[in-house]
Amino acid sequence: MEIKKKIEILAPAGDIDSFLAAIAAGADAIYCGLKNFSARMEAENFSLTELAALTELAHAKGIRVHVAMNNLLKTPELDQAGRLIHRLQTQVGPDALIVQDLGLPALARQAGFKGELHLSTLANGGTIAGLPQILALGVDRLVLPRELSIDEIKAVAARCPDELGLEVFVHGALCYAVSGRCYWSSYLGGKSGLRGRCVQPCRRQYQQKSQKTSFFSCDDLSLDVLVRPLSGVDKACSWKIEGRKKGPHYVYYTVTAYRMLRDAGDDPAQRKAALGLLDMALGRPSSHYNFLGHRPSNPIADREQTASGHMVGKVQGGFKAAYVSPREPLKSGDLLRIGYEDQAGHQTVKIRRDIPKGGRLELAKGQGRPAPQGAPVFLVDRRERELQVLIADLKKDLAFDRPTKESTFSPTLPRSVRRKGKPREMDVWRSLPARLGNQSEQAVWLTPGVERNISRNIFGRIWWWLPPVIWPGEEKAWTECLDNMTRLGARQFVLNAPWQMGLFGKPERQTFWAGPMCNTANPLALAELARMGFAGAFVSPELDRQGFLELPALSPLPLGILVKGIHPLCVSRIRSENLREREPFQSPKGEQFWSRTYGGLVWTFPNWEIDLSEKWTELEKAGYTLLARLHEPVPEKVSIKERQGLWNWDLKML
Repeated sequence: MEIKKKIEILAPAGDIDSFLAAIAAGADAIYCGLKNFSARMEAENFSLTELAALTELAHAKGIRVHVAMNNLLKTPELDQAGRLIHRLQTQVGPDALIVQDLGLPALARQAGFKGELHLSTLANGGTIAGLPQILALGVDRLVLPRELSIDEIKAVAARCPDELGLEVFVHGALCYAVSGRCYWSSYLGGKSGLRGRCVQPCRRQYQQKSQKTSFFSCDDLSLDVLVRPLSGVDKACSWKIEGRKKGPHYVYYTVTAYRMLRDAGDDPAQRKAALGLLDMALGRPSSHYNFLGHRPSNPIADREQTASGHMVGKVQGGFKAAYVSPREPLKSGDLLRIGYEDQAGHQTVKIRRDIPKGGRLELAKGQGRPAPQGAPVFLVDRRERELQVLIADLKKDLAFDRPTKESTFSPTLPRSVRRKGKPREMDVWRSLPARLGNQSEQAVWLTPGVERNISRNIFGRIWWWLPPVIWPGEEKAWTECLDNMTRLGARQFVLNAPWQMGLFGKPERQTFWAGPMCNTANPLALAELARMGFAGAFVSPELDRQGFLELPALSPLPLGILVKGIHPLCVSRIRSENLREREPFQSPKGEQFWSRTYGGLVWTFPNWEIDLSEKWTELEKAGYTLLARLHEPVPEKVSIKERQGLWNWDLKML
C-alpha cells in the first residue's frame, strides 16, 4: 500500500524570532532570505552566521530550510551572487534555493549547490505547456501564481512532470499585479519590485475625478478551510504562507492554523479553532480571491485602510498631547501602527509596558508631526509571553560563534557573439495602422482573433508579440490560434514569458525572441534562452546605463531594446469595480495613469513614455541589433506628459 506523502507547511521568516516561531509552531519547512539578493529586501533577513546556526537547529528537528535568492541579477552581481551561493553550500547547507532569474540555476550549479532549485512565482511559470521547459531548466519545484483557481491548479498538476513539484500559496498578502509583471515601484520610486525593493505604490490612495480611494490595494489571501480540496491535489506538495516582513506572532498563529487544517481538517472543532487562530494573526481582512473559479471574490479593498493589523483605538488628545486609550489590553513588546501610510504622523510604536483596556498610551511625534485626531491605531505584532518563552528556549540551542570563510568562486560566462552593422527598427502596435512605413519591421500585440483582421499578404512579415501572462484556462484557445497562424505563414514571435514556447506545436518552424517582460539582465540568463531555442532577446527595461551598454558585448544572443513608447506599469487579473477604464487617475503626487483590459489582463499605463531616443547612437555602438518602439493607443481623456523618459538610464535601480 502506497503511503501518501504529507503536505509541507512552508513558513516565512524575516528575522530570528520569526524563524524560531515557525519551529515552535511545527512548520515542515521555513523560507527566508539573506541580506542580499532577496525579493523581500525590506525584511530584516539573515547573515550567513545567523542562518547557519538556525539551519542546524531546524535540521536537528527535521525541518527543511529554503533560501530565497529570487531577484533579478545584473551582470556585475553574478560574481557576488555566485560566491554567496558557494558559501551557502559550504557553511549553511540549505535544502533549497528559490530563484527568479533564468541565469541562477546555472550559477548555482557552477557554485556547487547541491540542494533543490525552486522557481519563484516572480518567474510566472504557471503555463501548462511550458512545464517541460521549466523542468529542463533544472528546477525541482515550481511556485504557482497566486491568481490561479483550484481548477487551474488541478489542470497544471495533471500535466506536471513526475520530477517537478508544485508549491501553492494558501495565506498572506496579495499584490494587485501579477508577480514578476510589475514595474510600478520602479517608475514611481526608483526601487525595483523585481529586485526586492518594492515601495508598494498599489497600497496608496489614487484619485479619479471626485473619488479618492485605494483602487489597487488588496485584502490578504486566506484559503483557510478551502485548503481541503487542495489537499487532494497530489502534485501540490507544499502550502506556502506569505509574510517575511511579519513578526513571530503572525508566523506562529498561521503555521499552527494550517497545520491543524491539514492534519484534522475533517474535525469541525479543529476547523473552528484554526479559523480563530487566523483571525488573531493580525493580517488584513481576508479573501479567497480566485481560488473558487466559479465563484471568485475580488480582493481589492476600495477603502481607506490598506495596511495590516487589528484596530485597537483612535488617536485622542489633539496636537499637543496625543494619546491612545486601547479597546483591549496591550502587552509590553507589542507593536502599534499609528495612522495610514500616506498620512502625516504615520509611525510604528513599540509598547514598553503593559497598558490595560481603557488605559492611556502617550504618543510621540512621528515624521515631524503628531498623527491627527481620530487617526486609527492598529496592533500589527503581538509578543505574548508564552510565545516569547518558547522562542527563548529555542535560542538556547543556537550557536552563533562558528567561523566563516570567504569564497574565491568566479562564474564561467557564456561565449559572446559580437554583432556589427546597423540595427533594425521595430514598431509594435495594438492594431496595424492603415499605412505601414518601409523603414522598420512591424509588430502587433497578439490576442486570439486579431489575426483575422490582417491581410494574408503581410501576415508572414509581421512580428507577433504575445502578452506577459497566459492563464491555464486560456491555453487551448492560444494553442489553436498559434497553430492556425503558423499554417497561415506566421513565423516571427516575441514571447513575454520563456515558457510560452511550449504553446507551439512545432517550434522549429518559427523564430522566437524573448520579450522585455522576460526580464533578462545578464549573460547567464541569455545563455539559458539560447539553450531553449530563442534567436534573440530584448533586455529588461530595468537596466541602467552601464547595464544597457555592457550587455551586448557579453551576450551569446542578438539583443533588442525598447527605445521609446508607453511601457505598462503592471498587468493584473483583477480591477476595482469603481475604477473607470480609459479614464485618467492620479497618484498622491500628481502622476497620471490609466487602465485598459486586453484579453485576460488589465494593463495599467503611465501618461509618459520611455524615451531613449537621444541614446540611439550609443546603443547602436554597444551592439544592439533591434531597437523597438511601442505604440500604445492613448484614450481621449488622457494627456501624455512631456517629461524625461530615460527610465533607469542615470539611475542605479535598487
